Amino acid sequence: VLQGYAAEMDNPLMAHLISPELQNKKDILFGNMEEIYHFHNRIFLRELENYVEYPELVGRCFLDQMEDFQIYEKYCQNKPRSESLWRQFSDSVFFQECQRKLDHKLSLDSYLLKPVQRITKYQLLLKEMLKYSKNCEGAEDLQEALTSILGILKAVNDSMHQIAITGYDGNLNELGKLLMQGSFNVWIDHKKGHSKVKDLARFKPMQRHLFLHEKAVLFCKKREENGEGYEKAPSYSYKHSLNMAAVGITENVKGDAKKFEIWYNAREEVYIIQAPTPEVKATWVNEIRKVLT
Repeated sequence: VLQGYAAEMDNPLMAHLISPELQNKKDILFGNMEEIYHFHNRIFLRELENYVEYPELVGRCFLDQMEDFQIYEKYCQNKPRSESLWRQFSDSVFFQECQRKLDHKLSLDSYLLKPVQRITKYQLLLKEMLKYSKNCEGAEDLQEALTSILGILKAVNDSMHQIAITGYDGNLNELGKLLMQGSFNVWIDHKKGHSKVKDLARFKPMQRHLFLHEKAVLFCKKREENGEGYEKAPSYSYKHSLNMAAVGITENVKGDAKKFEIWYNAREEVYIIQAPTPEVKATWVNEIRKVLT
């Protein structure tokens, strides 16, 4: 892909086949695929080869290189832009010519998906290795490697949702790390509200997608898109946020093991939040507690 497509975009002999709108868009189309390639070729593959005779010790490779694996997050975040560009130009003569020269049966988009598939495959491989490495040296490293890779996958997944937030005025990066995101039923109770509003608030919940950052929790409304692939990916229109410095939490709401409360400014506003399962609720309550303490 890097030699047969990306490098060809800079080849003067191919320039006449590239439409002007596609020129200078190489970085958008391929993201940081080259960085991923070099990491594997120069570093990770060589490390793995050292353990050919001792596969059970392979967990160490992952742990030593865990920071480098974050290059996948960058790749996945760029993927929607890349796909949208590909859809505009997929029938371009340039791409057809590259594919013909490479004698590839599949078109470029199938290969651009490879890094996304690769990062999701590692956890399966590590799980499989763990299954056969009980009680042997290196099992702990494998377990830790698996946990770390799952952490990276969660970060990739969370950031894919985060880049789909629309209508937020500020800079999301200023809210600190994104810790959790998920969909909930939410009821709002305003102390200052009209009594009628309070009655209404009791009955019909709103569907909200919550993003918990270190400094704020964002409430968004999910909008499903109609389309193919990443076009189908939802977007989240921003509704409001609460500064974590002024938030309190009530862990149990009587009558429902899935509900908890987030309240604001000494209970001036109370948000009753219903998670899909008690387990999801527990994870969120724990994360929020960590932020608050």
